[in-house]
Amino acid sequence: MMTHYSIKKITEFMKSRKGQILIQVIVFGSIAIYLLSTLVSWASLNIKAGRQAFNRERSLQIAEAGIDYYRWHLAHSPTDFQDGTGGPGPYVHDFRDKDGNIIGQFSLDIIPPPLGSTLATVKSTGSIIGDTALLRKIAVQFAKPSIAKYAVAANAAMRFGSGTEVFGPIHSNGGIRFDALAHNIVTSAVASYDDPDHSGANEFGVHTHVAPTDPLPPSPVPTRTDVFEVGRQFPVPALDFAGITADLAEMKTDAQANGFYRPSAGALGYHIVLRTDDTFDLYRVTSLVNPPSGCTNPGQSGWGTWSIQNQQLVGNYPFPANGIIFLEDDIFVDGQINGGRLTIVAAFLPDNPPFRKNIIVNNDLLYTNYDGSDILGLIAQGNVTVGLVSEDDLRIDAALIAQNGRVGRYYYRPPGGGSQRCSPNHVRQTITLWGMIATNQRYGFAYTDGTGYQIRNLNYDGSLLYGPPPSFPLTSDQYITLTWGEE
Repeated sequence: MMTHYSIKKITEFMKSRKGQILIQVIVFGSIAIYLLSTLVSWASLNIKAGRQAFNRERSLQIAEAGIDYYRWHLAHSPTDFQDGTGGPGPYVHDFRDKDGNIIGQFSLDIIPPPLGSTLATVKSTGSIIGDTALLRKIAVQFAKPSIAKYAVAANAAMRFGSGTEVFGPIHSNGGIRFDALAHNIVTSAVASYDDPDHSGANEFGVHTHVAPTDPLPPSPVPTRTDVFEVGRQFPVPALDFAGITADLAEMKTDAQANGFYRPSAGALGYHIVLRTDDTFDLYRVTSLVNPPSGCTNPGQSGWGTWSIQNQQLVGNYPFPANGIIFLEDDIFVDGQINGGRLTIVAAFLPDNPPFRKNIIVNNDLLYTNYDGSDILGLIAQGNVTVGLVSEDDLRIDAALIAQNGRVGRYYYRPPGGGSQRCSPNHVRQTITLWGMIATNQRYGFAYTDGTGYQIRNLNYDGSLLYGPPPSFPLTSDQYITLTWGEE
């Protein structure tokens, strides 16, 4: 039997253990409470972070909705960059959910295109009601592509010979024989065609005779990265050269209203010398260089030396406000611009083939800046020509369009047959273009007998695509998204 002494000992032991248990309960309870509070805080932060992430995503979607809205607005009002208000921005719109409840807003800041450009910038800021600190901003550039999207574009079959190097896309509504080096894609509107440079069966719409010569259709098209670095594609949709006529009529109206316009010079054309102080000298051409003995070419329509002998100064004029110079006569152009944006047009309207006007460049036509701030367009109703007495090392910084004629140089005969013929200017060394070429007829600055320019460098000015010269012809009426980015 348990004695009184034993019971007392047990009671004392239990009392001491009770104190120890209480301490353990307090310690472990505190740890449990701490862990529970930490877990609750973590869960709360996760919920808050999830809500913020959700609201940030909604803010971004609302900002995108603002961009989509203004793209739709431009489709219906292509020249309205004030959101239909006629006043300055920003332009704030409520954003509703599917039930019509307002859940946020987007605010639009719109930067309209500069003179002669179609490039507009739209910045949209999206926000959520009740959490306006979570702003998301998107900046997008919209633009209409112009015909200047190509380094060379033609309405007829073209041939690019060895010695030619092209930077930029190339397109023809006819076929293309390309025996040079293309650093961008080459396209044609035809699947196959009869190459006029030789007899035989039809060849691919874009083909090369650089060894090994391409096979004939319907053989598979070989990959020729040694010639077409980016590739070739055919057939593709054709370009509308006929539509440029309507553009010329509009340019004449714009030049008469807020540009520079002159009717026929009553002589042999005009000579424009561009200056870096945003002015130009205008001359009346009174005589042209006579062809040397035996220098003739009855086979090319409009053939001549196309080189100035004498001229008279008409005056010095500032660049027009809208950047359009429209002269109803042949125009010789040279000089240099610095920060200017101009389109020079030679055309006689209404269009009549015997009276179509030409543009001639015999001396350097230069930019000062090559960052897109200097832009020049030359549009000829007939030809864009380099004459007989042209610089041996000629540079042309401009976008060139020959609406009904061709961009190139006439054939000037070499010496022979007991005659001096077109010597010494029948052979020139180097022509360099920074810009683009659009030609209705076959382009060319050289001939297979070695006359013309021996080296032809065609460098595409990428800033022309969405920042073309004033009123330059477009290839689409619709704005497309050029860049997208979150700020």
